[in-house]
Amino acid sequence: MTSPEHMPQPRPQEQPYPGKSDEMEPTPRDRMADYVGRDLLKGRRALVTGGDSGIGRAVAVAFAKEGADVAIAYLSEHEDARRTAELVEAAGRRCVLLPGDLGEVAHCREVVSRTVDQLGGLDLLVNNVAYQQPADSLGEISEEQWQHTFNVNIHSYYRITKAALEHLPPGSSIINTASINGLKGNDHLIDYSATKGAIIAFTYSLAQSLVKKKIRVNCVAPGPVWTPLIPATFPPDKVQEFGQQVPMGRAAQPDEIAPSYVFFASDQLSSYYSGEVLAPIGGLTLPG
Repeated sequence: MTSPEHMPQPRPQEQPYPGKSDEMEPTPRDRMADYVGRDLLKGRRALVTGGDSGIGRAVAVAFAKEGADVAIAYLSEHEDARRTAELVEAAGRRCVLLPGDLGEVAHCREVVSRTVDQLGGLDLLVNNVAYQQPADSLGEISEEQWQHTFNVNIHSYYRITKAALEHLPPGSSIINTASINGLKGNDHLIDYSATKGAIIAFTYSLAQSLVKKKIRVNCVAPGPVWTPLIPATFPPDKVQEFGQQVPMGRAAQPDEIAPSYVFFASDQLSSYYSGEVLAPIGGLTLPG
C-alpha cells in the first residue's frame, strides 16, 4: 500500500456536499488497513459524530481494532457510512449507524439515546462532525451560513456532550475535533475558524468542569486532511493545491490522525491528560 508521504497530490475535482470518499482522486487512506490494535479500548462503547468518512471513519475503525463497539452519527452519506460499518464489523465489533442532521437540537439528544440503547452504554465520545463553506470576506457570509456553521460545528458539541453526560461514567473520555484554523484563523473560513476556536475553549473549560467526575476532555486540532469535505467545499484549483502550504508539503491522510484519538481515549496511554490540544499540523510551529 502507498505510504502517506508518497500518495499522489489531489487532482482538480469537485463534488456535491457532503462528498463521497470513493469518488475522490486519490482515494483517502481512511480504513486503518495497516493498524494493529492492542485491546487498549476493550469493552468500551464509543459515539463518533461525522463518523462516516475521513477522520471519523479512521477513528471508528481504530477504536474497533482496539476493542470498542462504535456508533457513528452522520448526515446522509449512507454509502460511506455502510462502508465504515463493514470495516468496524470486520474488526469484530458492533457498529450502529445514526443518520440525520446534527444541527438540529432533538437529533443530538436522539443519537446519544440510541447509542446507549443499542450499545448498552457510552464511555467514549468523539465530537467530530463539521461543516465549512469558504467565503472571501465576512460580507459574503450570509446569516443562514453563519448560523448553520455554528449549529453543526459547536452547538452540536454542546448538545451531544450535555446529553452524553447523563450516561458517561467515571473513567470516560471526551475528544473534540478542532483545527489549525481554530489556532491561527483563516481569512477564507472565518465562520468555520471561529467555531474551531470555540471548540478549543470548550475543551479547556469542560476539562476543568469534569475533572472531579474523573471524565477526561481533550482535543485534536489537525492541519489539512484529505477528506470528502475538501472537494465538496473548495473549487477544483484549490483542491489541487490543498495541503501544499505546510512544511511537509502535503495534506495528512485520515489514518495519520486517528491514532491521536486512540491516545486520548486510552487510559493506559493518557490517564494524566485532560484539557490538552494535540495538533498534528504537518511540521508547522505555533507560538506559545
